[in-house]
Amino acid sequence: MLNHSISFAKIGKYQMKSLSYLNKYLILYKGRILLGILFICLSNYFGIQMPKIVKNATNDFLGEIKHSTDFQTILMLSLKLAGLYLLFSVLKGFFLFLTRQTIIIVSRYIEYDLKNEIYVQYQRLNYSFYKKNTTGDLMNRISEDVSQVRMYLGPGLMYTINLAILSVMAIYTMLQINVSLTLIVLIPLPIMSVMIYKVSSKMNSLSKLVQKEQSLLSTIVQETFSGIRVIKAYLREIEMQQKFDASSDMYKERTMKQVRVNALFMPTIVFLIGLSTLLAIYYGGLLTYSNQITPGDIVAFIFYINMLTWPFASVGWVTSIIQRASASQERINEFLSIQPAIVNPTTNQFPKIQTIEFDQVSFSYEDSDVKVLDDISFTFRAGEKIGFIGRTGSGKSTLLNVLLRQLDPISGKVLVNGQDLKKINLEDYRKQIGVVPQEVFLFSDTIKNNIAFGVTDHEVTEEELISVSKQAHVFHNIEAFPDKFETLLGERGVNLSGGQKQRVSIARALIRKPHMLVLDDCLSAVDTETEDVILKAVEDTSMERITVIVSHRISSLRFVDRIYVLDNGKIVEEGTHEELLRRGGLFQEMYEKQRHNE
Repeated sequence: MLNHSISFAKIGKYQMKSLSYLNKYLILYKGRILLGILFICLSNYFGIQMPKIVKNATNDFLGEIKHSTDFQTILMLSLKLAGLYLLFSVLKGFFLFLTRQTIIIVSRYIEYDLKNEIYVQYQRLNYSFYKKNTTGDLMNRISEDVSQVRMYLGPGLMYTINLAILSVMAIYTMLQINVSLTLIVLIPLPIMSVMIYKVSSKMNSLSKLVQKEQSLLSTIVQETFSGIRVIKAYLREIEMQQKFDASSDMYKERTMKQVRVNALFMPTIVFLIGLSTLLAIYYGGLLTYSNQITPGDIVAFIFYINMLTWPFASVGWVTSIIQRASASQERINEFLSIQPAIVNPTTNQFPKIQTIEFDQVSFSYEDSDVKVLDDISFTFRAGEKIGFIGRTGSGKSTLLNVLLRQLDPISGKVLVNGQDLKKINLEDYRKQIGVVPQEVFLFSDTIKNNIAFGVTDHEVTEEELISVSKQAHVFHNIEAFPDKFETLLGERGVNLSGGQKQRVSIARALIRKPHMLVLDDCLSAVDTETEDVILKAVEDTSMERITVIVSHRISSLRFVDRIYVLDNGKIVEEGTHEELLRRGGLFQEMYEKQRHNE
């Protein structure tokens, strides 16, 4: 037993390093856990008494049969012992029920808390984190990995505590009966300890591989669902199926390796427990022959050995749970320890946005020497409408990410009202901005809730919804639906056309009454007539607002006060629409190409 404890401690040294993160939750629910431990003690106490009843019954029956043939006496003795045995069985089961109602429920509470902590961390982490991680992997960590951890906190913890308490109680009772017989029947247990120690490292490495492959499988499925229209349009169903099958086969192969290793535990443990039973009968028979113990003691020993069968048989299962939980918690810890690169530096209130200045701003993505933005400088003020245009890859979207502080420049400064953007209240700053992204995202909710998504300080009225919907030129489309603003959208707004989704997204930005409106190439899916209506509405409501329009279509920039032309991360031209056309540079070249393509 000592060897078993030592080997188990060696295993724990490696697993508990990552699982120690959960200690704060165990401390939080320590009252329930301690109550659960008390119930385990009481359940095992009554369980330990039951073999004693059988022992006494065996000895009493042998005595009665030897000295008396009174059937009524034997019947009364049987009923008495049976009633006592049944009572202890009920009490043991009752406290076992209470054990599960405490420890298992605690594991569910911790699962809830951990998922919330992970979700909060997901929202804290910034744009660059999501550029480096796949959606499938992130989903797997908050679902499958947390489920593996819960198994450790629930069944794993319960069976481990139960094994420790039951082992102490049972072995102590066995030693009271006969020391030498106890030592003989416990011989197989150190062998079990060595097995657990040898297999643990293998299980740990296999668990990591299984979790990694499961993340890849989740990513493939997520990408398939998101891109199903593209897959069908290009008739690539077979190729995607093959890709899924290859990943699924690898997952199965790695899982089966883990299962084969885990499968060694149960048959071996059952064999060793059976060996202990044989030793108890054989050696116990010798001791009975010499009158050192009674026949009832041998029966009690067999009961105690069988009582220990499942707890010790569960060692392999629990070890497997710990291995998987350790691998999962290690994956969770990887990003829970990540500090977001962009945080709100202050809670001081920030006034209305009046000026934005880029002062020699440069930016490069991590692990890249290419400057996506190279020494960018410009200034614009409230009431101005500014346009950015350039070829694909010229740095337009990156510039907006820096403007919104999704990314921080590697050199230079972004000044808002003369203050460094890195030092002002980021929440106050973003509350004043309405953003219409290039990639429109609508939630699986009503049109009303999608438009009102950015408003948090008041309940949006129907008049506001109608007003911004008309400005975005989408009101007539909404009115055509039977449920109008209460129309429930499918995933990502699948029941709207591309242009309708973009216009709903514009309405969502306008309803905030932002001090700075950012349109990131968001009119690409609407026709020129609709584009004119939307831009005219934006112009009419932008008297004191900074309006920033990024577009690859020159027609979208006809109403702006100043246009910046980007090329390879640099501003190569600047001026009004007419000035740039007269200058005959890149802007004029793009204008001619687009005009001929119309």
